[in-house]
Amino acid sequence: MSTYTVTAIRTGSRTGEAVGAPDLPPLAFSAPPEFKGRSGIWTPEHFFTASIAACFQTTFEAIAEFSKFSFQGLRTEAEGTLEKTDTGYRFTRVRIRARLTLAPDADRERGLRLLEKAEKACLISKSISSEITLEPEIVVATAA
Repeated sequence: MSTYTVTAIRTGSRTGEAVGAPDLPPLAFSAPPEFKGRSGIWTPEHFFTASIAACFQTTFEAIAEFSKFSFQGLRTEAEGTLEKTDTGYRFTRVRIRARLTLAPDADRERGLRLLEKAEKACLISKSISSEITLEPEIVVATAA
């Protein structure tokens, strides 16, 4: 079992710093502007979607390594939809756009299967109640 502890410290009106392990830099955050926070600073909503994108990315890399599948690049974008529901605001769905770049001779179908496997295995996605949708894109790198 692993545990991860983060402390939020208030630095001003609806702003603060997230402090993790001693070797991690603190992250400034604010409520989003629509909730009377400051613009130009990370928000908890950004942290939420960033954790999904980062988890998907690292999960795919681990699966690809284990599967001995080579790829040239992966760009992952997570877009969370925040909606007001009968129980209050919540992320109802998250769209993961994953762009996998492969060498011309790579197995595109295998790459797609591994992207789908990563979406199912990502521990952050599995831990939330939002609907998760994967929009994979496979591109072939051009010869330099």
